[in-house]
Amino acid sequence: MVKITEQESNYRHLEKMSVEEITKNINKEDQSVALAIEHALPAINDLINIVVHKISTGGRLFYVGAGSGGRLSVLDTIELPTTFGVSNDLFNVILAGGKEHLIEAPEEKEDDINAAWEMLGQNKVNVQDIVIGISASGTTPFVLSALKECRKNNISTGCIVSNPNSTIAEQSDYIVELITGPEFISGSTRMKCGTAQKMIFDMISTTTMIKLGRVQDNKMVNVKLINDKIIDRAVKMLMSNIGITDYLIAKELLLKNGSVKKAEDNWINNNKNS
Repeated sequence: MVKITEQESNYRHLEKMSVEEITKNINKEDQSVALAIEHALPAINDLINIVVHKISTGGRLFYVGAGSGGRLSVLDTIELPTTFGVSNDLFNVILAGGKEHLIEAPEEKEDDINAAWEMLGQNKVNVQDIVIGISASGTTPFVLSALKECRKNNISTGCIVSNPNSTIAEQSDYIVELITGPEFISGSTRMKCGTAQKMIFDMISTTTMIKLGRVQDNKMVNVKLINDKIIDRAVKMLMSNIGITDYLIAKELLLKNGSVKKAEDNWINNNKNS
C-alpha cells in the first residue's frame, strides 16, 4: 500500500506549466493544509494539554525529527527564549545529524536507529518530560526507535505524522495525524507536510507559552531586550500598560527591571506602597 505522502501528484507535466499556473496550483494545494489542521484540532489540543502539564510540573519537551520537519522544529524552538523570556531547555530538538549540521541536510542520518535515544540520554530525558516524534511518512527509523525506547522507560510520547495508522503512531500516547494528501511534486513533503508541521509547531509553542503566563493580554511582556527595535516596542508597551507618558522614564524603568512584566509589577507594587 502506497503511503498518502508518496502518492503521485494530482498534477501532471509541471514543466509545461507557466509560472502563473504553477503558483496558482501550489496555492490551491496549500489551502487544504488549514482544513487538515482543523480536522486534527482535538488531537492537537490533547497534545498541547500534556505539554503544558509536563512543563508546568518541571518537565521539558523534546522534538525528535529528521529532514524538513526536524529542521522546522529547530526554527520554532530557537525563537522561544527571546520571544517569551524562558530558559533554553524547555523546548528541545533531537535532530538527525545534529543541530550543528542543520543547513547540511544529512538525510542519510534518518536511518540511524541508535542516535536519537543516545542524544536523548545525553540530555537526561526522564519521566517528567514528553518526547514528540516528527515524521511525514510516520515510519522514519531515527524517530521510531527513539519513541520505542521512551515507551520502555515510561516516558510520555507524542507524534506529528502525515499518514494514518503509522508505526510511529503505534508508539505514541498522543497522536496527531495531519492528512494533507499528495504533494504538488510527488513525495516532496517539504511542501504541504512541512507547512502543516510549521503551523502545528506555532500552535504548540504559542499556546503553551500563553498557558504558562508568558503573555499578558496579547502582548509579549517577557520578550528579551536584545535590540533597539524590541526595546522601543517594549517601552511603548510599558507606557500603555501603566500609563506613563514620558518615554525616557519608561525606558529607564524597563531597562532597570529587564522586562515589561517585571517593570509593570514593580511599578504597581511601588505605587501601592506610596
